[in-house]
Amino acid sequence: MNALCEHLKVQHQTLEAMERWFLVFDDVALRRDCPSSYHDELLRQADEMDRLHLIDWTEWRDLRLLADQAFLKAIAGSDYWRI
Repeated sequence: MNALCEHLKVQHQTLEAMERWFLVFDDVALRRDCPSSYHDELLRQADEMDRLHLIDWTEWRDLRLLADQAFLKAIAGSDYWRI
């Protein structure tokens, strides 16, 4: 039973961490106003989830790729057209 509880606890932590990551990812104001800080925070959170073994390598890579793509769109000015 303890193994099951531990597994559920890790899953809950993973879901919370992913939710925090996507809250930053969806923050258009931060992305538009300070793309570098936006990108750095996404990478930091992805690295922290990896360090805590909440995600595997492919999930870590996918989060970083999403962060990179969003950053490139931000510095190209795509968010300014949404106003």
